[in-house]
Amino acid sequence: MEKYLSKRLRELSESQTMAMTQKARDLQAKGIAVVSLSVGEPDFFTPDHVKEAAKKSIDENFSFYTPVEGYMDLRQAVADKLKKENNLNYTAQQIIVSNGAKHSLSNVFLALIDEGDEVIIPAPYWVSYSELVKLAGGVNVIVPTSLESKFKMTPAQLESAITPKTKALLLCSPSNPTGSVYTKEELKGLADVLAKHPGIFIISDEIYEHINFVGAHHSIAHNPEIFDRCVVINGVSKSYAMTGYRIGYMAAPLWLAKACSKLQGQQTSNASSIAQRAALAAYKGENGFITDMLAAFRRRRDLVMQGLSEIPGVRCDVPDGAFYVFPDVTYFYGKSDGETLVKDDMDLCLYLLDKAHVAAVPGGAFGEPKCIRLSYATSDENLKTAMANLKTALGKLK
Repeated sequence: MEKYLSKRLRELSESQTMAMTQKARDLQAKGIAVVSLSVGEPDFFTPDHVKEAAKKSIDENFSFYTPVEGYMDLRQAVADKLKKENNLNYTAQQIIVSNGAKHSLSNVFLALIDEGDEVIIPAPYWVSYSELVKLAGGVNVIVPTSLESKFKMTPAQLESAITPKTKALLLCSPSNPTGSVYTKEELKGLADVLAKHPGIFIISDEIYEHINFVGAHHSIAHNPEIFDRCVVINGVSKSYAMTGYRIGYMAAPLWLAKACSKLQGQQTSNASSIAQRAALAAYKGENGFITDMLAAFRRRRDLVMQGLSEIPGVRCDVPDGAFYVFPDVTYFYGKSDGETLVKDDMDLCLYLLDKAHVAAVPGGAFGEPKCIRLSYATSDENLKTAMANLKTALGKLK
């Protein structure tokens, strides 16, 4: 009966992140102790003052439709945050609150992209980027990067990828899946190229902004020559451990913000009223929680890097942000433990799930099949177990 599905859905790829996470859960349901390093979700609990705000909002009957674009006080809090933390000048009217950062991205693509428009995406990239472009009728122009370049696109690569059909560039820093972070100077180099092409919009996914191990966060929107073509995407999921609350936002030129509000009004209307009140508390309350979480992620990153360094054949750059490592594992392709032949990244992930009871995500889902993605958003104990299991299982591949 799948022949009756729409063409757009038939051509849509399943999220490999969610697929591997589900495989791990299936094994766990059978009583097998699996360490899941597949999901991109902080393992911390939402801060207490945020949870209290959510409870209070229920008692105070915040149970009605909100403005499509979000409560005005939340939008103002986001604008204040962008000014205070990022030195970016947006009004509350330029902020649209949506059902997560992924929804904000979808809104922007549907508002900007016509059939055949090209969107430049450096690879490796988050699994949903290319699929959201496809859903909007756009064409993905994938720019490959390498471990040697810390998985960052150069200005020369950007210039070479631009054609008369280019409509947008999608950038993510800190990056999922690589943990790479663009420096201020590197972003300026990209901005200099984009300044010569006034018809190209820049979509900057900054959802991992606060999980940054190298100092101040830099946004490509800091470059004034392209500011009026930038859309900043962010939210509370990663920084405040609020993934399930589903609150993201875009900060955009006013005309584009209005267009996305119009679109959202027809698709989903407002994000959850309760979650919006919780997000307001997150942005207006103290944020020492973020400092503590960052310290834990730095420790976990170092633990994982130490573990990987002890496995012959693994090549991995030290990530500067987010909570992922993205090692090159091509050394193991074509090898076998006597029972299982590992041909590629998918085979290796299935092998690790079966033999090491560790869930990882194939790098091909992110546009780089030489690698696999491991999330260290789990406990130190789990990570130590996972590293030991990986070393044993990979050591058996000859």
